Amino acid sequence: MKLEWILWLASLLPQPFADRTCLATTIYLEARSEPTLGQQAVAEVALRRWQSGRWGDTVCAVVNARGQFAPGIVSKNYRMKNVRAWNKAWEIAGASMRNWSLPATERKLIVPDAEHFYAQDIVTPQWSSHRLVAVIGGHSFIHIP
Repeated sequence: MKLEWILWLASLLPQPFADRTCLATTIYLEARSEPTLGQQAVAEVALRRWQSGRWGDTVCAVVNARGQFAPGIVSKNYRMKNVRAWNKAWEIAGASMRNWSLPATERKLIVPDAEHFYAQDIVTPQWSSHRLVAVIGGHSFIHIP
């Protein structure tokens, strides 16, 4: 399925399905080859950004913000072909959103305070020198005060 179709579908879906679709798309594009913990950490970063309100008022707005996450960077013609990886991303997105709906003191956190990450084999951003929260798989998770 083409990325543009999934994002179009998300724009039509009611909440919370729209946000889950956008979060699953982000997990798929950013971390489908990463371990489950790494995929959960990517979801946590997106949800933390959403909660902060600094990047958008919906998960879809956050992950589609220009230059922030893969849905806003990857060509809209990109074809998402790995059904197994999509199904896993969908499940992780749902579980992550349920976890994030808990009171903050009850959430299971994987990368506390991290609101940025990068794939080590692709890029080393200028902001990567800030506090390293964790390295999971091929991703570094960063907190920028």
